[in-house]
Amino acid sequence: MTSHYKAITDRTFEFAIRIVKLCQVLNESPGVAQTLSKQLIKPGTSTGANVEESQSAQSTADFVNKLEIALKEAKETRYWLRLLIATELVPEGRLVSVLG
Repeated sequence: MTSHYKAITDRTFEFAIRIVKLCQVLNESPGVAQTLSKQLIKPGTSTGANVEESQSAQSTADFVNKLEIALKEAKETRYWLRLLIATELVPEGRLVSVLG
């Protein structure tokens, strides 16, 4: 069981790294790209942080709660990534590397 969750923590950490790198690129662009970067960075990195926190949960309910928060953050991240593609601020091909 532990190795399964280790894989999840590793994957969400690597995803957060890709989000940070994407946000760095977005911040180099003027205007709305910078604003969307600020919207994306929080849930994009919080997903992994909540998965990591779940590993130290004090109860099953706490564990489930942390993972539910991570899921909500992941869904918000997906929204911002979809918006970046739809508005053509980031080419869809660029996000393939972010999504792994």
